[in-house]
Amino acid sequence: MVLRREPTARQLRLGAELRKLREAAGLTAIEAAALLGANRVQISQIEAGLVGVGEERLRRLACHYACTDGEFVEALVAMATDRTRGWWEEYRGALPTPFLDLAELEHHATLMYEVALLYVPGLLQTTDYARAVFSSRVPELTHEELELRISHRSARHTVVEGPSPVPYEAVIHEAALRIRVRDRPTAKAQLARLLELSEAEHITLRVIPFDLDGFARASSTMTYVGGSVLKLDTVVRDVPHGSAFVDSEAQLGVYRTRFRKVKAVALDPGRSRDFINRLAKEL
Repeated sequence: MVLRREPTARQLRLGAELRKLREAAGLTAIEAAALLGANRVQISQIEAGLVGVGEERLRRLACHYACTDGEFVEALVAMATDRTRGWWEEYRGALPTPFLDLAELEHHATLMYEVALLYVPGLLQTTDYARAVFSSRVPELTHEELELRISHRSARHTVVEGPSPVPYEAVIHEAALRIRVRDRPTAKAQLARLLELSEAEHITLRVIPFDLDGFARASSTMTYVGGSVLKLDTVVRDVPHGSAFVDSEAQLGVYRTRFRKVKAVALDPGRSRDFINRLAKEL
């Protein structure tokens, strides 16, 4: 079996979940391998996402690991047998892997929550806004790198604007709405785009004004992506060199609580639209 040189985040997640099940069952990699008639290296490669695992083997492992959560096992089987080659594969080798991993994660999402403090969320950005954001990168991007990132970000919009959009909820701080990443026309067009998107049934936008009380301990930029089952949810955090995927059950619970706190102090959708409309009129 050919080893994957660079497993995707989805492949890594499948392997990690199988490792968690094995460890919860109190089995070593050697013991798990013996149950499959394999060797420890093969189990390690599966858990590292370096090789795939077939449906029959995966079900046998789940059985040996005494996993009684049938819905979770079915979700893992779906991950293991998925052969989707999405639009993001066109960018493989041209963009850093985290860009592709994020697009794949969003493609399989069942829901999405976002908290944005300084920038409008990428899925809601106009082309000019995205160009301004990427143009501010240090070191400066080449023209080709810039255009690839803008094209990729635009393609990601299918998650909320395509034929099968996912339920999407964002809480955006007033700072992100007021900061002019480029100029007045770009800012005005971006606010108009937010107002347009907020009318969609599957999109809910809320605003945190500067003068709203109770926000201090709830502030944290985040993207929460729902999986096919709760255990496969993922949080995406920005880090200095890209994006970090958080998937431990304990941390997922923390971020769910954080989102509830932010949502609780934000303006409701109607008042948020009024707020955005007032800002647009000020420009």
